[in-house]
Amino acid sequence: MITKGTQGIHQAKGSVVHQIPARPTNPRVFNHDIMSCTAEGVKGNYLYSGRVLGATEHDDMIQLHPLLKSEWEEITDHYSRIGLHHSHNVIWDISPEYMPVHGGITPSHFFYGDMELKKGGDIGWAKTVEFINSKNNFMSLADELGVPVPKTSCFNSVAEISDEELSTFPFPCYLKAAISVSGVGIYRCEDRDALSLAMSNFAADTPVQLQQEVKTETFLNLQYRITDGECRRLLATEQILEGTAHQGNFYPTPYEPWGIVEPMAEWMAERGFKDILAFDVAVLQQGQKSEYLAIECNPRYNGASYPTLIAMKCGIDEWESCNFSTWHRSLDSLDIRDLEYNPSTGEGVIIVNWGTILVGKVMFMIAGNRTTRQRIKLELQQRLW
Repeated sequence: MITKGTQGIHQAKGSVVHQIPARPTNPRVFNHDIMSCTAEGVKGNYLYSGRVLGATEHDDMIQLHPLLKSEWEEITDHYSRIGLHHSHNVIWDISPEYMPVHGGITPSHFFYGDMELKKGGDIGWAKTVEFINSKNNFMSLADELGVPVPKTSCFNSVAEISDEELSTFPFPCYLKAAISVSGVGIYRCEDRDALSLAMSNFAADTPVQLQQEVKTETFLNLQYRITDGECRRLLATEQILEGTAHQGNFYPTPYEPWGIVEPMAEWMAERGFKDILAFDVAVLQQGQKSEYLAIECNPRYNGASYPTLIAMKCGIDEWESCNFSTWHRSLDSLDIRDLEYNPSTGEGVIIVNWGTILVGKVMFMIAGNRTTRQRIKLELQQRLW
C-alpha cells in the first residue's frame, strides 16, 4: 500500500500536498560511491561519493573518497552558513569493507548490487534491483501490471532483430542496451540505415530493445522511498536533459501521474527493495489532456535524489538542480557567498555535488522562483568561468 509521510508538510502550487516520507529511525552509514554502477565516460565518477552529504543527519556516518579531504572545510563552512546540518562522522575510505553495519546502523547505498550484497546480505533487495535494472524486464513487468509504456520490442541480442521487425517498426526509434546508465548504449535512429549502423555497436550477447520515439520534451522523475516494506511517494520533478543525458531537475511540476507507476513501486516493496527508487515518465500533451508513458525504473538513488532530500530538509518548495563545468579546481577559489541560499528569502545557491570540482564540474541547486533562478544562474555561470 502506498502511504504518505508524517514528518512535515510542504505545500506546492495548486492543491497537491507533499509530505516528507519517513526515513529510517536508526543512525545510517552512507556509501554513495557510484563506481559499481556508472558509465566509464562520466567525468570524475570516482568523486561522486560526496553528493549525499547534505542529506545526512548529525548521528549518521558517511564514507567519502580520500581525495575529497581537500574540499571538506569549504563544503562544511558553506553548509554551516546556509543552515544545512549534516554528519561530521566521516570514514575516509569508500571500500565496502569499511562500512560499519552493526549495532542497529542502517546502510544506505547508491546502488545495491553484488558488491553491496556481499556486505549486507539482503538477497531480496539485490534480486529486485537486478531484475528491474534491466529495461527489458521493466517492459515485461509493465505489460503484466498494466503500466502504459511506448511501443517497445525486446531482444536477447541484436541478432534476434529480424528483417520483418525492421520493416514494420516505426521510425524514429531508439535502440537501447537493456542495461545502461547515463545515456550510454542508447542510439536514436531516424531510419533503417541508422538502426543497422547502431546495431553494429552491440556485442552478440548484449540484450537490447527497440523503442518508438516519444515525441515530447517533457520527462518526469517520480521518486519513491521504501522503508520497512512501506512505499511512500517522495517527489515528482521535471527533468532537464541534454540529448538522452540527464543534466538536472526542477520542482514543482504541474504533472504528478503517480498512479501509472504505483503498481510497480508496490511490486518492488513487496519483494524487498529498500530506500529510494525513481521512474522516468514521458508526458504527451493531447490538447488539454496529458498522456503518460513510463520509460524505465532506476532502482537506486539518482541525480534528482540529492537536491530533493536537501530541499525537503530546508523546506524549499521551488528549485532546480544543474550540472555546471568550471575552470575552478577547488571550492576555496570559487566565491559565491553573496549567492548562497538564504533561509529567510528561500532563494540562493546550494552546492550539491562538490567533490567533482577537482575535475572541473559541480552540481548546484538553485532555490527560488523561475525568474530568480534564471538571474542567479546567469551570475553563477559568469563566476564559474
